Amino acid sequence: MSRNKDRHEGASGRTYHIMSEAERASGRRGAWATLEITGGVRALAPQLFQLTHLTALYLNDNSLQRIPPDINQLVNLHTLDMSNNKLRALPAELGDLIQLRELHLHNNYLRVLPYDLGKLFHLQMLGLQGNPLSKEMLSIYNDSNGTAKLLTYLLDNMQEMALLIMLFGDSAICWRNL
Repeated sequence: MSRNKDRHEGASGRTYHIMSEAERASGRRGAWATLEITGGVRALAPQLFQLTHLTALYLNDNSLQRIPPDINQLVNLHTLDMSNNKLRALPAELGDLIQLRELHLHNNYLRVLPYDLGKLFHLQMLGLQGNPLSKEMLSIYNDSNGTAKLLTYLLDNMQEMALLIMLFGDSAICWRNL
């Protein structure tokens, strides 16, 4: 904890500022770009997705089982940490967050990743340790330059799926999953 009573250090080591009553009364608005929500949260409020100015969102160490597709409204995110939750699947709309540089998904229950993650061309760090991913995905991810290779794999499969749907309609989804 710092000496300045309006500055605090969270459990993660990130420092944050709490506005005083006087600052709020004077009309000062918070222009924070980082939000940390931790501590056993089970669901996300829809209002969260209106905070489109956020560049970093820390949802780690909660009990989240799903992430709403509305996550794609947070278009300015560079860092998204959803580690240590209970996620079994991710929404394809995560692939719309094209500004993401870091995506932390450690220690969840993810067996597959949405192909749409392949659209995250700026992604430099993808944390997947502690998930029961398929052997194929793990072997790609654990290879040297694994993040880039896995993103390419996902993008290639997304394009293949789009082509199959264009040619065969929704029955292609059933065929591809066999």
